[in-house]
Amino acid sequence: MVTTVTSRHFKAHESLVEYAVAAVARLDHFYDGIIKCDVKLIFEKSRNSVKIAEVILTVYKTKLTGMERTEDFHKSIDSAVQKVLVQLKKYKEKLRAKDRGRVRQVRAKV
Repeated sequence: MVTTVTSRHFKAHESLVEYAVAAVARLDHFYDGIIKCDVKLIFEKSRNSVKIAEVILTVYKTKLTGMERTEDFHKSIDSAVQKVLVQLKKYKEKLRAKDRGRVRQVRAKV
C-alpha cells in the first residue's frame, strides 16, 4: 500500500507524519487489497484551532473516505481511521457475499 501524507496550512512535524502512516498501516491487517491511501491533515484557524484529518483509501474500483475534526491531530487521525475501518469491513463483507453466491451457483450446476 502506498501512503501519502499531505499537510495544509501548516508544516507537519515528522512524528505526526509517522503517527499517521502507522495508523493507516493497521488497516492493511484487515484487507490486503488496499492500493493507495491518502492522508490529509488540515489546520483551520477560526475561533478555536480546529484540526481536520481526512483519510482516503483506494481499493479495487472504490474509494473509502473518513473525515474527522477535533482539537488534536492524533484524535482526528484515530477517528478518521476508525470510520474508514468500518467502511472497509462492510466492503469486504460485500465481496464475500458475491463470492458465496458464485460458489452456490457452481455447486448447483454440478
